[in-house]
Amino acid sequence: MTDDDVLGEFHAADALLEGHFILSSGLRSPRYLQCARVLMDPKRGARLAEALVARLPAEVKSRATAVVSPAMGGVIAGQELARALGVEAMFLERPAGVFELRRGFRLEPGQQVIMMEDVVTTGLSSREAIAAIRAAGGEVVAAAALVDRSLGTAELGVPFFPLIRLDVPTYAADALPPELAAMPPTKPGSRAL
Repeated sequence: MTDDDVLGEFHAADALLEGHFILSSGLRSPRYLQCARVLMDPKRGARLAEALVARLPAEVKSRATAVVSPAMGGVIAGQELARALGVEAMFLERPAGVFELRRGFRLEPGQQVIMMEDVVTTGLSSREAIAAIRAAGGEVVAAAALVDRSLGTAELGVPFFPLIRLDVPTYAADALPPELAAMPPTKPGSRAL
């Protein structure tokens, strides 16, 4: 699957939005990827996950015995990646503001996992998820995402494999370009600011 094919999947699902968006990081952007929409079609989600698996190095695929994702955005993406790899899927939640495994999910000491996100912008949620996986006894062999929109700045501390990299600018709320400042912002993500 080429980058154009991946973007075609987002366009077909009306998941690539234009406007003034407040991201989970608090930054603002003129474009937003609504991964929930692209993943609402299980066949599309499977195609994207299989394309991502095709890009993972053989060593990562052979070592991983589970995929762990942060809730909410990463849950479906993680489930699809786990299905494509033939391994278990688990997710982290923030009941008290810090990621943790719940619902009976547990990792064996040293269990090798891939941390899967839907979209990475600053990498903060990914780093927090990786820390939670380690605290639960897991070893993160790699991080993956459907989309890396960090402009190459997200440092996760483990090898990172996105399906696609999109160069979408982000701005601080007090440094908006005039055309963005002229539009009312919307907050489409699941994480409160």
